[in-house]
Parts: sequence; structure tokens; C-alpha cells
Amino acid sequence: MSQSKEEKEQLVENEKTTEETTVEETTAETNETVEDTEKEDGQDELALLKEKLENENERYLRLRADFDNLKRRTQIDRVAQEKYRAQKLLTDLLPVLDNFERALQVEATTEDAQSMKQGIEMVYRSLIEATANEGLEPIATEDAPFDPNIHHAVMQEIDETKESGIVLQELQKGYILKERVLRPAMVKVNE
Repeated sequence: MSQSKEEKEQLVENEKTTEETTVEETTAETNETVEDTEKEDGQDELALLKEKLENENERYLRLRADFDNLKRRTQIDRVAQEKYRAQKLLTDLLPVLDNFERALQVEATTEDAQSMKQGIEMVYRSLIEATANEGLEPIATEDAPFDPNIHHAVMQEIDETKESGIVLQELQKGYILKERVLRPAMVKVNE
């Protein structure tokens, strides 16, 4: 009996050791599985974070490019606005210049008319000087080749002494403001 009691105790101890070993092995396997799962989750999360970072970086670069484009457009608009700030006023003054030119074409026969004409010439010259300071220039027309960008042909005539497409006569002056046509010149063109 003593042997059997000892054997029983030995068996119980073996079972406890086996159970402890099994528990330890199971715990180790579980820990390894958890670690593997955590590694996979960590890698998935890292991949997602990298993708999100790339998307945000791309978005940032696009916003930066849009901002730079807006800044450049604003600068161009500001320069153009400064360059052509007098355009409206000068456009409104073109009929005044035409009227001065018509007034200067009238023959002055009396002394009073001649002094009035001199006064008109002085005002006309100062107006021309002021508009020239702002960049207004008359368009050259006489004997120039016809250019539809700066000339407006209202008549055609045949002149054998000149080439075809040459401006024969200016009917109304045209003006340019710093490379921009304010009013095309009305001209008669050779056929």
C-alpha cells in the first residue's frame, strides 16, 4: 500500500507537472499568437498611416501649388491694373481730342478767331502731352500696311500708284494705350 500511495502521489505530481507544462505551453503559444496578431495589426496600422500621410502630403502640395498660382495671378492682375489704370478716363477723352482736332481745322479769318484758335491749340497741346504721359499714342496710318488689329477699314478705293492693302487715308484717329488698342483707326484702304 505504501507503494501504491507513493505511486499515486508520483502520478499526481506527474499530472501536475504535465498540466503546468501544458498550461505554460498553451500560454506561450497564446502569447506568440497575440504577438503575431499584434505585429500584423501594427503592420496594417503602419501601412494605413503611411498611406494617410502620403495622401495628406499630396493634398498639401496641391494646396501649396494653388496658393502659388493665386499669388502669381493676383500679382499679374495688380500690375495690369496699375498699367492700365487710366484706360477708362482716356477712352472718355478720345471724343474730346477729336473735337479739338476738328476745331483746329477751321480757318480763322478775324483777329479774334485767330486768338481763340491759338488758345484752343494751347489747350490741345497740353491735353496731348498729359495723355502721352499716361502712355496714349496715336496709331500710325498713312501709307502703312492695313492691320485689322489696329485699323478699321470703312472704305476701299483703287489707287494705281500704291500697293494693294495700303492705307490711303485716315478718317478717324486711332489710339493705343501701352500695347492695348483703345480705339482702332478708321481708314480707307487700297484694293
